[in-house]
Amino acid sequence: MRAEIIAIGSELLTPFRLDTNSLFLTSELNKFGLRVTHKSVVGDTPEEMRSSFGQALERADVVVTSGGLGPTDDDRTRETVAQMLGRKLYRDEGVFQKIQERFRRFGRAMPEINARQAMVIEGATILPNPKGTAPGLWIEARGHVLILLPGVPQELRGIFENEVQPRLARLGIKQRLYTRELRITGIFESDVEERVSPLYPQYPDVEVTILAAPTGIQLHPRLWSEDAAKAEAQLDELVKRMSLVLGEYLVSTRSESLEEVVARVLTERRATIAVAESCTGGLLAERLTSLPGSSAYFVGGVVCYSNELKTSLVGVPAELIEAKGAVSPEVALALAEGIRRRTGASLGVGVTGIAGPTGGTPEKPVGLVHIGIADERGPRASEFRLPGDRERIRQFSTQRALDMVRRYFLFPA
Repeated sequence: MRAEIIAIGSELLTPFRLDTNSLFLTSELNKFGLRVTHKSVVGDTPEEMRSSFGQALERADVVVTSGGLGPTDDDRTRETVAQMLGRKLYRDEGVFQKIQERFRRFGRAMPEINARQAMVIEGATILPNPKGTAPGLWIEARGHVLILLPGVPQELRGIFENEVQPRLARLGIKQRLYTRELRITGIFESDVEERVSPLYPQYPDVEVTILAAPTGIQLHPRLWSEDAAKAEAQLDELVKRMSLVLGEYLVSTRSESLEEVVARVLTERRATIAVAESCTGGLLAERLTSLPGSSAYFVGGVVCYSNELKTSLVGVPAELIEAKGAVSPEVALALAEGIRRRTGASLGVGVTGIAGPTGGTPEKPVGLVHIGIADERGPRASEFRLPGDRERIRQFSTQRALDMVRRYFLFPA
């Protein structure tokens, strides 16, 4: 069965508000065998809403809306849907009393305009909202199901989990979505596609989506099926074959972030890590400590932007900086070894580079980053030429640094 999501609210058409509800709804609808084929964002104007609703009812079996159920004049979802279906609106006294009771619990008198939220479309099933004043509505009409939900995320999720999920289960949809997620780093999106695309013809029922970001590339094989065992076996086989062609660039087949993989490896090896950062400004330390329990492996870090602090805090020789420059493999090595020695960590990482947008030269352009890694055997460094603006270069730099740590343990030289 096909589903469509409509997010309602003129504020969602501005750069100041994100539609996060659609992400949640897509995930939940997929679990019940509903394929989300369209999403749209529409303003509060009735004409625009009617157009979106009309098109959705032509395309989808189930239409889910979020927003437009509030008490103000621009909350028009109920009225618009009622007019489209040729049904009346009436005030449900049970809903009205619950709204009044909610205000009394908070020691407030109910404003008159909140009475609008007790208006119900004729023939609709009321979906109680224990976290707010606007109930949801389940409407069956013309062979379709319309689910009207409030736009407040906490309220929408509560109604969906308590009221909508049991009703979707009763629709008896046999087909389900089965998915996997592979995470890759160190190569470009086109390289990933070149490696895995020869496998596609051998799995014609599997859809594969590639997503690229500074934090790596994600591969999402997806399969709709009524046979769970067959679907799981087919995806397992495909993931194994993808893993072989991706090789050392594959970070995880278990939806783990690079931070999670590094944390797991450090913990398993009972190793500790410390960092000395220049161009990344503490972002590497932030990523290493973003997980609970990071104190088991993260000793500490230093953000040493100035040359003086590179020398005084980490022990990089001033004459080395003078001779080679702050952005150099030699300084990256010295940062890694210096922070390791001063903290007693098993592993030291040093990062220095030019994040831009200024400061680059023909010899050392914006995006040039040197990363050093050091253990008791000594340091080694890698050079990277990273694309993008300042923020992307900083993100790419931390990604490369974390990947060097991952490789240090999983692919030792």
